[in-house]
Amino acid sequence: MLKEFKEFAMKGNLIDIAVGFVMGAAFKEVVTAFTGGIVSPLIGLIFNSDFKDLRYKLQDGTVNDAGETVGEVFLEYGTFLTNVIDFLIVAFVMFMVVKGVNKMKKKEEPAPEAPAGPSQEDLLAEIRDLLKK
Repeated sequence: MLKEFKEFAMKGNLIDIAVGFVMGAAFKEVVTAFTGGIVSPLIGLIFNSDFKDLRYKLQDGTVNDAGETVGEVFLEYGTFLTNVIDFLIVAFVMFMVVKGVNKMKKKEEPAPEAPAGPSQEDLLAEIRDLLKK
């Protein structure tokens, strides 16, 4: 069983997938930093607030003995929109990568057709000529 697992783990496709997964996770971090550090502040200028902090209060909380507000419920649409932007950026880049890889792949040339043999009439004429001799 261990030998079978080793053979499975060492297959080229599995290693390619693992490398792709690690690179994808690292790329996601770059995109998240780009969205959080550049895109969100620019969009936040429109709303005059930090884009990630945009939220809608669904329920008011109560003040406890320590003076802290507890029990507030928020709909955090800013975080959701930031994650949607992250997803769209990653999806677009992956689309471009796949498109580039497909373009680089050599297009299969159609198999050359077998040379056309003599037609039935040609064969019959050949037989006729051979019989005449």
